[in-house]
Amino acid sequence: MPTVTITFETPQFLQKLIGNESASLRAIGEALNVQLTSREAWVKIDGETDHHISQARDVFVQLERVRRQGGDITPAMIRLVTESVQRELGDSPADAILQLKLLSTGKKPPVLAKTRGQIAYVQAMRQSEVVFGLGPAGTGKTYLAMAQGLHLLREKVVQRLVLTRPAVEAGEALGFLPGDLKEKIFPYLRPLYDALYDMLEPDDAERLIERGAIEIAPLAYMRGRTLKNAFIILDEAQNTTTEQMLMFLTRLGEGSRCVITGDPSQVDLRRSVRSGLREAVEVLQAVEGVQFIQFLPKDIVRLPVVQRIIEAYHAARSVPA
Repeated sequence: MPTVTITFETPQFLQKLIGNESASLRAIGEALNVQLTSREAWVKIDGETDHHISQARDVFVQLERVRRQGGDITPAMIRLVTESVQRELGDSPADAILQLKLLSTGKKPPVLAKTRGQIAYVQAMRQSEVVFGLGPAGTGKTYLAMAQGLHLLREKVVQRLVLTRPAVEAGEALGFLPGDLKEKIFPYLRPLYDALYDMLEPDDAERLIERGAIEIAPLAYMRGRTLKNAFIILDEAQNTTTEQMLMFLTRLGEGSRCVITGDPSQVDLRRSVRSGLREAVEVLQAVEGVQFIQFLPKDIVRLPVVQRIIEAYHAARSVPA
């Protein structure tokens, strides 16, 4: 049986490549029909054919390239690279990942697309004025949109980053919450702040907000405005009404582009109210400059158990995953 051993400079570097050693090695081995053994700073590949061993070796070569460019290796990325090598698509998964590297500032690690769905999403945001990211939680819809917006802001392609979402959960009860209007609304915008502070140092984020280069506001604040030279993200768009969605889409001014994210299966509106996101998916498919990216459960980049939970719910509800 052919055998190849790959040696890295330190055990720590190898650990950065394969993380949870047993799970990562098992996933690569099962996909490529090889047996992988790791000790210290080396990985031994045993396989029935030279072709299988070559494929497994290529997986580690691709992962090493991404890691040396500062990218974090995750289970989702390992799955992406392994599937790409296995299917012999003729492309370099490392090239596809690194070409879409965002926010490489030196202070924070670069943001990388980690699944094929995420790669298509980032490419769409670079190509089209309006992009819809649709799919389950944990697929990186909002996070990658935020990274792309900050990237364009840093490169001075746009002058502002505007982040908004409907405060559907608040409804008429908003007035009963303690504090001023900003304090009442903050809990519904918190996920946007969390993503922002995850990508930027707190002082940098606060400075951009104070300058007005980054604006985070409820969707109701968009009415009557024309947003020029801005990158606009509408999060949780499944909770917009049809009127709100049309209002939002017609805010775009010269030099602007926008990303709308949401999960059509998780609508919190009253039963009698139609989701603006669902209508937009039906109406805008053929409109030039608009792209739709549909994420799947396999694009989830949170804990692997999250993907399994969502797939179980899909199966129980008889909805194709």
